[in-house]
Amino acid sequence: MSSSLITTPLELLLPYQAQWVADESRFKAGIWSRQSGKDFSTAAEAVRDAMVRAKTTWMIAAPSERQAMESLSKCKEWAEAFSIALAAEEIERQDGPNTLLKSGSITFANGSRILAVPGRPDTVRGFSANLVLTEFAFFEDPDATWRAVLPSITNPLRGGEKKVRLITTPNGKTGRGARTYKIINDNLIHPREGRKQHWSCHVVTIAKAVEDGLPIDIDELRESLDDPIGWAQEYMCEFLDSSNVLLPYDLIATAESASATVSCDPAIYLGNKLDLRLGIDFGRTNDPTVCWTLERVGDVLVTREVLVLRNMSVPDQMEVLRHRIKAARRVCYDYTGVGIGMGDVLVKEFGRWHPEGHEFGKIELCTFTTAFKRLIFPRLRQAFESPCRVRIPIDVEVREDLHAMQQIFRGTDYTYEAPHTREGHSDRCTALALALRAADGHVQHHLPAPGSSRIIKGAGLFGGRSHGSLFGGRPSLNRLMAAA
Repeated sequence: MSSSLITTPLELLLPYQAQWVADESRFKAGIWSRQSGKDFSTAAEAVRDAMVRAKTTWMIAAPSERQAMESLSKCKEWAEAFSIALAAEEIERQDGPNTLLKSGSITFANGSRILAVPGRPDTVRGFSANLVLTEFAFFEDPDATWRAVLPSITNPLRGGEKKVRLITTPNGKTGRGARTYKIINDNLIHPREGRKQHWSCHVVTIAKAVEDGLPIDIDELRESLDDPIGWAQEYMCEFLDSSNVLLPYDLIATAESASATVSCDPAIYLGNKLDLRLGIDFGRTNDPTVCWTLERVGDVLVTREVLVLRNMSVPDQMEVLRHRIKAARRVCYDYTGVGIGMGDVLVKEFGRWHPEGHEFGKIELCTFTTAFKRLIFPRLRQAFESPCRVRIPIDVEVREDLHAMQQIFRGTDYTYEAPHTREGHSDRCTALALALRAADGHVQHHLPAPGSSRIIKGAGLFGGRSHGSLFGGRPSLNRLMAAA
């Protein structure tokens, strides 16, 4: 669509997006494919409502701080497209810079405002506002969050009747996705008569979005994903099994420490006086390379550096990493896909750690199979559990990256995955898991499935513990059209 023909920014919306915005039902649920513009469209509705109704408040709650702030940024772009001047922008954190987000907000000249918060019970409780729950099925605890926010949206005496917009891709029929599935089942699949809380449901598969004009090559996308189950759930909006957050925010907080750092004095890599262990998650273009450095201090592992290398050639990465590897006692390296080439070079230079083959060099080549993920990510979780034996920096990017990793259940099978974002693919989380493996004195080859109470025996930092279950304006029109 040519921008010269646009008379209102809402004309940027594709038909299925326009239908969503035009639906003024009080309770509205959108089950949308990824990359179909659900946050983009919902931001348009919130900004339009704030524009035409003075002193209106909308609150956006998302599974993570990053997602909440990205949704708020879409609202800012829509406000600019509507030529609405913002009276104020604020970000409030719990205890100063880099601590957990309490809220971000934009305020309009007419007194309306839009807030963005992480979707936790303590952050949503007490607000009286129209509500956007984005990626609701992926909240840490959707039921607890819903219970916390429900009183404020059902009390008409607190600022009038409130609207609720629940938008998400499916996340199974049980676990965190259960409440979303129930809403769709009760209101769309098997409607129940006489319900006072009726939800207007919109389902947008990637096929529907493309049919309505979304410029995506479905065949190329499906081939690139190469995951039939993920395709069915993430893009065709089918409700499959369930997932859990590997590291909830509360658990991450127990490991955050001022003694841990994202960057460090290069002098720590000179000589072999310190017991340094590295985890390297290799990336080249879509994802960064992350090198996580741990120092063993007594029985605690303290983060000294979280090095992120973006869009850097392999020779240049080698130059940056070489002296770090030379100083380390052991290194676990992501020997998967494009990482194989550099892994071979590292082994040639520093030797391979492969005791089963009587090789006792420095580099352990780690291929990311499902079985290997079941080794390193439960051990990562263990490191954060009481007594916490790892120290990580107080840093927003590190916290968000760790929180994004999920345990995915598919029938009786399970694995560990994280969504791709502009920041990467939980690359810091993977690098930390590898660094912890490098710090362990005993390599475990088998872990029980979730729910087992079998004891894992063996020496090392985490050996000999029971695993059990792991989880009990107009210039902005171009940007808007690109975002759509």
